[in-house]
Amino acid sequence: MPIKIPNLLPATQVLLNENIFVMTETRAMTQDIRPLKILMLNLMPQKIVTETQIARVIGNTPLQVELELLQTATHKSTHTSEEHMLAFYKTFDEVRHKKYDGMIITGAPVEHLKFEEVEYWNELCEIMEWSKTHVTSTFHICWGAQAGLYYHYGIDKVQLDAKLFGVFEHKVDYKRSILFRGFDDTFVVPHSRHTTCRREDIEAVPELKILSSSDEAGVFVVSTDKGRQIFVTGHSEYDADTLKNEYLRDKNAGLPIDIPKNYFPDDDDTKEPIVRWRSCANLLYTNWLNYFVYQSTPYNIEEIE
Repeated sequence: MPIKIPNLLPATQVLLNENIFVMTETRAMTQDIRPLKILMLNLMPQKIVTETQIARVIGNTPLQVELELLQTATHKSTHTSEEHMLAFYKTFDEVRHKKYDGMIITGAPVEHLKFEEVEYWNELCEIMEWSKTHVTSTFHICWGAQAGLYYHYGIDKVQLDAKLFGVFEHKVDYKRSILFRGFDDTFVVPHSRHTTCRREDIEAVPELKILSSSDEAGVFVVSTDKGRQIFVTGHSEYDADTLKNEYLRDKNAGLPIDIPKNYFPDDDDTKEPIVRWRSCANLLYTNWLNYFVYQSTPYNIEEIE
């Protein structure tokens, strides 16, 4: 089944061109199916890029998924037009009375700040608290994962000596994890961050289990016992050129930036990178939607507790 997104969302045409089955609101109204309702709090500056990346990976499943977009009211986007935000995004006050099968909280380029210094931190805390009673499973990404671990469990992020930047090999730590059902023994995931959460800090919290990690990139996925909260430190949803664009942006601006590891063939930034993480991305999000959302959420969405 397809992902259901607003008729005029820019991601619609991009995904159709990629041969991904997209169903617009108009067509979905003709089907007698209860779709999974997924709310995405998009904290990334390039909203349309992130919308497309997430829609791509959650749309590649047998389930019908209805994606709703959320923004913070306490921060105004400066990289996406106001027309786009008004047309496709809601604020928390507009959705706080509703319940959702799943929720995605993206990363944000605010690692240099303490959590409490982030402009929308109080609003984000309110949303994360609300998610505990209004969402079946919440999927936190990168800085969103660090924010979630800090808010829910008091685990602070720590500064890395150098930016973690590139594509790194990972393994499954907890072999019985259904989130990683069907994964190979090793797989690769892109990372782009200056901070991390220490393994020992996570292991000190009995409610948390480390599901996957990397010798070089550290902890990758952490989950609560029933998967109501899942924290993912990498970006398996990234496009082929996401790291390239970030690298060239800083390089051309004269900023200190190392070439992304294990990304360009022969570390030559004139060559096109080879995507080796797409299958991992699709399987990760498919497993989350199936086992932690679809198999767990009640048919009557108002029964979510």
